[in-house]
Amino acid sequence: MRRIIFISYPNVVVSRDVPVPQWPLSDVGRNRMENALSQPWVSEISAVYCSFEQKAIDGAKILAEHPSLDFVSVHDLGENDRSSTGFLPPVEFEKVADEFFAMPESSVRGWETASNAQIRITNAVTAIVESDQSSGTIAIISHGAVGTLLYCDLTGEAISRRWDQPPNNGGNYYIFQTSPKKAFSGWQPIDKVAL
Repeated sequence: MRRIIFISYPNVVVSRDVPVPQWPLSDVGRNRMENALSQPWVSEISAVYCSFEQKAIDGAKILAEHPSLDFVSVHDLGENDRSSTGFLPPVEFEKVADEFFAMPESSVRGWETASNAQIRITNAVTAIVESDQSSGTIAIISHGAVGTLLYCDLTGEAISRRWDQPPNNGGNYYIFQTSPKKAFSGWQPIDKVAL
């Protein structure tokens, strides 16, 4: 059984003046990723993959440097395409995100549909697992919605925001396998060690 850990990047620097894919981790986000290095599963990681966005790359660097690994950025691990709207104020964004999950077959305000994003993401994860040549646990650092869509596929649940990560500014994880599909838990914070 090949274990994979999905990690949502933690707190970021939000700016209207910087394109969303270029937002970095904030100091708090970096500290939370560094605190995650105390998780017992970190010593088992033999490969690190992330989305192409700066915040995921920042998280991957912190995680990969600890066991002296490289990391690979994979385009298809990216967030659902939201370029049609660009930056949205937080309250408006949450409303649109609710619609995105509630109507997975529909393009909400021009966004990539949740169903299409789920297929892209699950295919990307399957390709990573099938091609990775390391022997330990694979870590994937990406976006909260990406992890939610993947979780729904792994558990056979209908796409729903019910399965979204907790509202703690990201920085959550779950452990899963792809064959057979199984998630071993729901979302857990990266900076608290489970008992």
